[in-house]
Amino acid sequence: MGELATIANVSKRTIDYYTNIGLIQAKRTKSNYRIYSEDVLSDLRFIEECKLMHIPLDEIKRKLELKSKTDMHTGDVEKQIDLVTKQIKQLHNEIAVLLPLINHLDKEQISDLSRKLNTEGSTLIKSLVSLTS
Repeated sequence: MGELATIANVSKRTIDYYTNIGLIQAKRTKSNYRIYSEDVLSDLRFIEECKLMHIPLDEIKRKLELKSKTDMHTGDVEKQIDLVTKQIKQLHNEIAVLLPLINHLDKEQISDLSRKLNTEGSTLIKSLVSLTS
């Protein structure tokens, strides 16, 4: 668990919590140690990305379950499309709030902001600046 925590850049406590609530799964050895598969690392990264988007853990769990399904029903797909569409609308609303704020920043402030963000965030700021110019 410690090695996984280090690689995933989360705490052991977080891994324990996610395991207890069923977000990630571990196999147990005869001596009761937890063994995590390679897929768990991918799931942990997915969970952390979802948390950055303020997606509740119960919704993250549902997304992980959908991700692992091999036989999706039309209703499941429709629900997922509806959810993603709502998230896109929410992001559009948040961008609409950001645009006027960006208009009030000077070039140095925009550069500072871009340096502090990840690649996607920096690209978004540059795109928003070009829209407001």
